[in-house]
Amino acid sequence: MIKQELKNYLYILLGSIILAFGVVWFFAPNHMITGGTAGLALLIHYISPFSIGSLIIAINIPLLIIGIKYLGKMFAIRTIITLVLISTFIDIMIRFFHLKALVMDTPLAAIFGGIFIGVGIAIIIKGNSSAGGSTIIARIVASNTEIKPGQVLLFLDFCIVFSALFILDDNVRVLWSIVSIYITSRVIDMVLTGNLNKKVVNIVTEKADLLKVRIREDLGEYGTIITGDGLYGEHKTMILIIVEVTKLQYLRELVKNNDPEAFLIISEANEMLGRGN
Repeated sequence: MIKQELKNYLYILLGSIILAFGVVWFFAPNHMITGGTAGLALLIHYISPFSIGSLIIAINIPLLIIGIKYLGKMFAIRTIITLVLISTFIDIMIRFFHLKALVMDTPLAAIFGGIFIGVGIAIIIKGNSSAGGSTIIARIVASNTEIKPGQVLLFLDFCIVFSALFILDDNVRVLWSIVSIYITSRVIDMVLTGNLNKKVVNIVTEKADLLKVRIREDLGEYGTIITGDGLYGEHKTMILIIVEVTKLQYLRELVKNNDPEAFLIISEANEMLGRGN
């Protein structure tokens, strides 16, 4: 438990530093926003004398106190520590180290700022923590209604971006901020699940014995045969395999040539665990 917690806090420390660099190097000097409560803090900072770090604390701490029962004690403690670290790093970088923008260019700031924020948040998530109170709002709403957490987060981001249209008075920056939020979400997915180049293929066939031999000999892939009954009582056999994208077309041809009546379902392999993965 102690080793795991130390690992969590190392992730939190690293993620907080990277996220702070993303804000200081790209977002703040280019007057852009990001999603969640960090984006709200940036928005208020642009029209007030308060520092970004103090606003992050002011917005998130009350939300954490309200939502602690929805998060669990340890998760809430890690999140509070994360927010304090992010706020402290941002203010120190700006006020004491006087870090300047790496680029004063809106498109580049949107792209690289989104990457930095995404990597930072993903590493923080790996540390079993979070970087903002919007997650708390989403959990509270989801637990009391039929609305999904993802829909709540999307709505909150929309409200922040919509408000930016009136505060930033620069539609181009707002639109690039939306691009940046999308980049951040994609980077988070990539860091947490990996950039897999494999597909999940389900083959419904009446010639499972023939296809399993051909797949094993021609593709060298492992798989699973699943048997069951159809809705009308007919016998069904399905072969489940994971294949690389480069082998997908060969698999299609192999199935078509050996069983033209077979039915293929192809989907993304977003995350793989076990067998060395």
